[in-house]
Amino acid sequence: MTDDSPTTFFWNLAKPLLARDDITKSTMMGFPCLRVNGAFFASADHRTGDLIVKLPADQVEEMTDIGLGQPFAPAGRRFREWVLISDRDAGRWTELMLKALAFVEDIG
Repeated sequence: MTDDSPTTFFWNLAKPLLARDDITKSTMMGFPCLRVNGAFFASADHRTGDLIVKLPADQVEEMTDIGLGQPFAPAGRRFREWVLISDRDAGRWTELMLKALAFVEDIG
């Protein structure tokens, strides 16, 4: 039996991160997510499985400007430190999740 949930790709990539004691599963506005020491850093859209990560606002703006990501704007409100990534690339997603983790740990 296979898990065909839209978030399966996200959770498979999150497994190594979840081996850390300070990283936990949670929810953010109904989206499944990862937290480090209580702070959100990565999530997945439960409907599409798209990756959502927290990065510095200037990086998010640059990524959206050049088409490497989309603004994260649930219900029309844009979150300037969050970017949505729709393409499924394990290496890229892992890199972005690690960058988001480092960013949140630095500001935490």
